[in-house]
Amino acid sequence: MPNFDDQIYAVLIQIPSGKVTTYGDVAKLAGFPRHARHVGKLLGSLPKDSKLPWFRVINSSGMISLKGESFVRQREKLLDDGVEVKENGAVSLRRFKWDGEPA
Repeated sequence: MPNFDDQIYAVLIQIPSGKVTTYGDVAKLAGFPRHARHVGKLLGSLPKDSKLPWFRVINSSGMISLKGESFVRQREKLLDDGVEVKENGAVSLRRFKWDGEPA
């Protein structure tokens, strides 16, 4: 059985710069459909200095799910990455969603 954490990380590192995907899509691409919440918990436990592009993962409504300072941090990282993010944390999935294809 593949290790959940390793499979999630393997998908995460493939998300190209300037793109986002959803917690559910990360889970599905990693072979764990319907485990979006587990993906969120795993990403929430990453160290603050993690080099993994955790910030490229948003919810299925196209919104940043984080609150407070974490929200600001993710929004700034996405903006620096070339993703347009509205003040409320909304991202156009139509425009910026990664389809899972290798970059």
